[in-house]
Amino acid sequence: MGEHYLDNSATTRVLPEAAGEALRLMTECYGNPSSLHTLGFQAKKELDRAREIIARRLGALPEEIVFTGGGTEANNLAILGAARARKRMGRHIVTTQIEHDSVLNACKQLETEGFRVTYLAPGTDGNIDPAELEGAIGPDTVLVSLMLCNNETGAILPVQAAARAIKRKRSPALLHTDCVQAFCKLDFTVKGLGADLCTVSGHKVHGPKGVGALYVKKGVRVLPIVYGGGQERGLRSGTESLPLIGAFAKAVELAPRASETLAKAGALRELLLKELAGLPGIEVNSPADGLGYIVNLSALGVRAETMLHFLAGRGVYVSAGSACGKAKPSHVLEAMGLSRERVASAIRVSFSRFSAEEDVYALIEGLRAGLSSLERER
Repeated sequence: MGEHYLDNSATTRVLPEAAGEALRLMTECYGNPSSLHTLGFQAKKELDRAREIIARRLGALPEEIVFTGGGTEANNLAILGAARARKRMGRHIVTTQIEHDSVLNACKQLETEGFRVTYLAPGTDGNIDPAELEGAIGPDTVLVSLMLCNNETGAILPVQAAARAIKRKRSPALLHTDCVQAFCKLDFTVKGLGADLCTVSGHKVHGPKGVGALYVKKGVRVLPIVYGGGQERGLRSGTESLPLIGAFAKAVELAPRASETLAKAGALRELLLKELAGLPGIEVNSPADGLGYIVNLSALGVRAETMLHFLAGRGVYVSAGSACGKAKPSHVLEAMGLSRERVASAIRVSFSRFSAEEDVYALIEGLRAGLSSLERER
């Protein structure tokens, strides 16, 4: 029985080259980047090079990149740091009901500090109405946070429209976008998006877990949420984890242009949708124009965790919604207004650039067998 890994939106396998880079930096270039001796200087050069690689991919300046311990920390730094820095300008934040928990829970924390948060609801297609978004922005709005690609459905949200709306409304708001799922999968630049703050993560792009980065546009003030020795321009104190940062940068350096791999992912998605059409009791929850790497579907009548374990027994690995949700009902699908049955039976299939047609066929056979045998067991 082979392995068919289709849970790449939860995490990806680390590239051998990225793992090798981490080992090299741990064993050969192990100095502290803040140390003033030769080993420290060498480590600092490696850190600077990694920062340049991430910046280049985002279309940013190296000094606009702040390394963090992952996407969750980067989102927290963006939301908490930006709102607290601008609270004298206003105390209103606009976000959506379908953001990652690291954004939603940071916003809930700010509500305890006196901020008012508008949580925009998606349509049944999982997307956000640009007109409703613009209508929510007011003169006291200091932050708008909108993910570029939803991690559960693949819906591509109107980030550029949000940037234009902020300008039209002459709002003091900064625009933050969580690009964890879109990074290296969609061709974009932070300037093209109109973003002031942008979150990316290592382990979604074949780098290691425990490392991410936040783009902070030059001139934008953000208050730190971690205090210490003042590393990362004072925004993220603590000795930088150079092995993880270097491995992250190596993975990004080796990633092809998104346009080169998006077509392949889209072809796999179309194959999957075609094959799903022949299975009874399957509902697709992802929008037709969503990111080609993600397909959310419901196998009606079978709980998601039950189907997940059945598929895993056949060497096919998917998620029951977001991996961060730990099997809780999907807040994204609930916000879309899907029925309780569809939400309870929803699984997420997510490709990488290394996925193949045989993975899709293995999934289809697993679903067919699961729908047959598990229905009999109900």
